[in-house]
Amino acid sequence: MLVVFALILLALVLFATERFPIDVTAILVMVLLMVLEPWTQISAREGISGFASPATITVLAMLILSTGVNRTGIVQLLGRKMAAFAGNDRRKQLAATIGVTGPVSGVINNTPVVAILVPVIADLAHEGRTSPSKLLMPLSFASMLGGTLTLIGTSTNILASDITARLGAESPGLGLHAFGMFEFTKLGVVVFAVGSVYLVTVGVRLLPERVPAEEDLVEEYALQEYLTDVVVPANSSLIGQTVGEALGGDELDIDVLQLIRYGERFDEPLARKEIHERDTLRLRTNRGTLERIMDAEGLALAGGPRTEDDLHPDDGDPVLVEVVVPSGSFLVGETLASSTFRQRYSANVLAFRTRGDVVRDRFEDIRIRVGDTLLVQAPPDSLTRLVRNEDFIVAHEFDEVTYRTEKIPFAVAIIAGVVALPALNVLPIVVSALAGVVAMVFTGVLRPTELYSSVEWNVIFLLAGVIPLGIALQQTGAAALLGDAVASTATFLPAIGVLWVFYLATGLLTSVISNNASVVLMIPVAASAAQSIGANAFAFVLAVTFAASTAFMTPVGYQTNLFVYGPGGYRFSDFLRVGAPLQLLLSVVTVLGIAFFWGVRA
Repeated sequence: MLVVFALILLALVLFATERFPIDVTAILVMVLLMVLEPWTQISAREGISGFASPATITVLAMLILSTGVNRTGIVQLLGRKMAAFAGNDRRKQLAATIGVTGPVSGVINNTPVVAILVPVIADLAHEGRTSPSKLLMPLSFASMLGGTLTLIGTSTNILASDITARLGAESPGLGLHAFGMFEFTKLGVVVFAVGSVYLVTVGVRLLPERVPAEEDLVEEYALQEYLTDVVVPANSSLIGQTVGEALGGDELDIDVLQLIRYGERFDEPLARKEIHERDTLRLRTNRGTLERIMDAEGLALAGGPRTEDDLHPDDGDPVLVEVVVPSGSFLVGETLASSTFRQRYSANVLAFRTRGDVVRDRFEDIRIRVGDTLLVQAPPDSLTRLVRNEDFIVAHEFDEVTYRTEKIPFAVAIIAGVVALPALNVLPIVVSALAGVVAMVFTGVLRPTELYSSVEWNVIFLLAGVIPLGIALQQTGAAALLGDAVASTATFLPAIGVLWVFYLATGLLTSVISNNASVVLMIPVAASAAQSIGANAFAFVLAVTFAASTAFMTPVGYQTNLFVYGPGGYRFSDFLRVGAPLQLLLSVVTVLGIAFFWGVRA
């Protein structure tokens, strides 16, 4: 038990500090469990059992199905109808955001739903003269609330169902079983309704306006002092050198964004462009570096762009956009320098937003994390490549993307079948989900080559890595020990009070580590505690599942929060101010709902 507790502590520290990507941490823990088999009681077969777990396979299939739905453009279509309905009315904008996101997140995995809707909602906000900060956090929160509506709304529900079924098989006296497709929908509807009312009444008043309603990214990122035009005089030593030779060294924090020669503009790639007399160079650099280069090369200051319009006055000029880094992106764990981002996409990064802080210089060597936002200037053709690349979420909608709208009826029918067959007990969810994947390929909703790129492999490895940790908790008696410790609170709390303690503990844990990791750790403990006090174990499992699926208090508690963190311009404290009251409210609503629908006593 001590060895397992030590591994749990190691996992918690690594998850919270993000020293490694969370999937790497999960695999590390899995390997340590197997290496330390004499103490952890986890054999090699049990250690890798997470890869064959029905939960892992189901989540993999659901990610592919979500991509198939996305390829048809149906979510974007709903988003545009939402925008047309909302117009300039802020209340309608918020209501439409919640009203579309929640139900859709109940039948499609909520993470890709938010990834698709971030640019739609950001554009809706700017066109309706509303700060995106007022809509993007509710978008994320609504997706989490919607994820509680069905078994397939979030990977957390699927994983919790699998763990619960395993515990039920090992200890029949607990009365535990796998979740049905709509088993907790009635509670999910209550949670979604209460959460929605909070967001449109109290939440909207607590939300800040970090991003101005009028979109100007130069002003938003305070780049006026970092963008400058300089003219190359006749006596400059730069004449005859290429841009790369003259200003491309690592020791200088300078990016040449554009070269202007007799009114003609040259954009990326500029490294091999030779510098001529009287060329104007548009630079991104800090004031100190600019003064050094001007003194050394005799460059003459020619002002600079003060607004976004100044950066790209013509249709053919580069476009300025925010690019969010999602999980699974090749950029995660890399730096801008090591990833050769600029060379790959002929795009310049002007600023870097990480965990609420904006970095405007010397960001080439900052290690990129999930949810980081890059302010990118790119020509239209490069931007199209970024939009189509699943390694990025471009926080602006573009018409160049083509969807398979003719396949919408097939996609809707397949998802309906995937939901209906397990609900009617015709097929297990893992079988119906895999059958749906095959159906999408056969009907042309998805191409065979898109199957592997559709999977967020970091999520799959995370699940496979943490599942053995839950097994170790159970087999070594660690879960029973923790359960008994929590159950001791029953001496001064009623059973419903102990249930509330588990909800709060899971919510706090999920705020600093992965939601999937928290259910793996907490469900065995909750089941043991329920058994110790003679309570309904299923009620305790549900409390943990709902708490892990609704982590509002921090941007790192849930992946969708990271997706809106940068585009919304939020600070860490914004999530605490808006999310903490909501989480406390839902802790009471959920616990009372569980007591009403299922009862707390065994």
